[in-house]
Amino acid sequence: MKKYPKLVQCDKRGQIVIPKDIRLELGITEGTGFWLYSVEDEGIILKKIDHEELGYSEKIISEMKEKSEKIGVKEKNIDKTIKKYKKTKEGKLEVL
Repeated sequence: MKKYPKLVQCDKRGQIVIPKDIRLELGITEGTGFWLYSVEDEGIILKKIDHEELGYSEKIISEMKEKSEKIGVKEKNIDKTIKKYKKTKEGKLEVL
């Protein structure tokens, strides 16, 4: 895995492109699912998921928390985001 950040830009439709080398490295193909978390005051986290894992997953959340420091995301903001997420009726996977 490369240890340097990639710069991508959002287009007018809100889409970003995951660079090809990262897609290949992670086995991301058309139709791959992702957890998308909006992290309060910081940005977003995308977590590739297997089809069987659709739904709320403590395992994925604990992995994000463990790695939050490495990616410069405050763990307290992950906790705040999860708390908000659980309070909504949409607090389940929404497939777009």
